[in-house]
Amino acid sequence: MDNNDILIRLRYAMEIKNKEMAEIFKLGGVDVTVPEVIKILTKSDEDDIENEDQIKCNNSMLDSFLNGFIIYKRGKQEPKPGQPNVQETSVNKGANVNNILLKKVKIALALTAEDMLDIFEEAGITVTKGELGALLRKEGHKNYKECGDKYARNFLKGLAFKYRG
Repeated sequence: MDNNDILIRLRYAMEIKNKEMAEIFKLGGVDVTVPEVIKILTKSDEDDIENEDQIKCNNSMLDSFLNGFIIYKRGKQEPKPGQPNVQETSVNKGANVNNILLKKVKIALALTAEDMLDIFEEAGITVTKGELGALLRKEGHKNYKECGDKYARNFLKGLAFKYRG
């Protein structure tokens, strides 16, 4: 599952309009116009034929969108006194995008672990509390587990069931 597919599925699950998508990108620090959003959300052909109209969403662009999604849903967080106002990028070259997707959507929607387990359950997949904790851990932690496309796809599917009915 590529980054464009993640955006398409998240947009569908949360019923986000194109204008709101552009606004969320802007909140995350990426200037994207509505026509560019449409090009990002264009599905590529199954035959691996590159669609010249499609804009590929790279990891930093997806990370910016997810950061913007948190701000869009929860509001801008003011830095605490004495804390530097530095925003770290969580998507490194080797970082797993699916783990970051789970973490940031959890934050944006203020989901508890039980909420997330219910979302997975709605999608027809059983995830234990321990597995969920491993998926949400920081990369490099001894109990960290890489989130595969199956988990990410089913999480987005469960979100669609929960928020779209």
